[in-house]
Amino acid sequence: MKRFIYKCLLLPFSGLYGLIMDMRNWLFNSQLLKSYQSPIYTISVGNLTVGGTGKTPMVEFLIKRSIDQSSYTAGATATLSRGYGRETTGFQLVSDLDTASTVGDEPLQMYRKFGADIRVSVGERRAPALQSLMHLYPNIKEVLLDDAFQHRAVQPHLSILLMDYNRPFYQDYPFPAGRLRERRHGARRADAIVVTKCPNYLAVAEQMQITAKIRPYTSAETPVFFAGLHYGQPVSFAAQKAGADDVQQVVLVSGLANPGPLELYVREAFTLRHHIRFADHHAYQRTDLNAVLEKLPSGAVVLTTEKDWVKLDALLTAEERDTLPLFYLPVAMQLLDSHEAAFSRFLTTARLKNR
Repeated sequence: MKRFIYKCLLLPFSGLYGLIMDMRNWLFNSQLLKSYQSPIYTISVGNLTVGGTGKTPMVEFLIKRSIDQSSYTAGATATLSRGYGRETTGFQLVSDLDTASTVGDEPLQMYRKFGADIRVSVGERRAPALQSLMHLYPNIKEVLLDDAFQHRAVQPHLSILLMDYNRPFYQDYPFPAGRLRERRHGARRADAIVVTKCPNYLAVAEQMQITAKIRPYTSAETPVFFAGLHYGQPVSFAAQKAGADDVQQVVLVSGLANPGPLELYVREAFTLRHHIRFADHHAYQRTDLNAVLEKLPSGAVVLTTEKDWVKLDALLTAEERDTLPLFYLPVAMQLLDSHEAAFSRFLTTARLKNR
């Protein structure tokens, strides 16, 4: 009841915030504020809501799709993120010398996984950053813009909007009464909607119901796809190899906006002794790690996410990395059933239209 009253009191402020965002979008739509479109093909991945909807797994899905092409050459794809949580500013290419504090946790995660095949960069001003990428690497053919749906200063060639199955935007309100960054009809700018974090077996009837609820806020021709998350085998901090046999009882450590789906999976796959939650993009200190290790039950291991791994790993000595029971859980975007083939066709067709 208190939450309902609190939300009602905040709704007028949500309306005001929504109007301000509507005005901003109108200025861009009317070209009174300019948008830059790069000659390099760009794909934007974003959402309407504050917090995690699976943007990084989607960007990684697109990376893998690019490098799996037979014609792909190293460095032809680049990613550009704001670098949320970093202590630096301006355009920067991610390198072996970087940490999460210099480039952000998610860009560092992508670099550690794909740095041999792609360029990973950060820059809060995306238009100048794109121009810097083109100048430094004329061979780049595609740039993936992470969390760029509201970054109207850049006009992408393709815009993919993500919606968390557990937190649909059509039931939400703009900040501060809700979690929306802008009003629901902002979804009309999207070229495709991907409903993420779906159950592995989502009935077609429910997919149709969700699509029908999304449809009032999109163009009639905008396709809607459905995807879940696929968790891999736990990977040891030490060996960087899967070690599922060593992972049975776990203390889960996460710094996520919405850790619910992760906790649900861990409960099903392992014996969850405890879940220690930190804020999204938490900047871990050695005291955080010490507190976790001091309370670690006998026989249990620490299990965390990939983006938490890149920050926790930086706190370890070489000896600790080799001896402490620390593991991270890889996760990937997985389109449901026939949606993978349909989504692939959609991406191919969109690229051909922009040649």
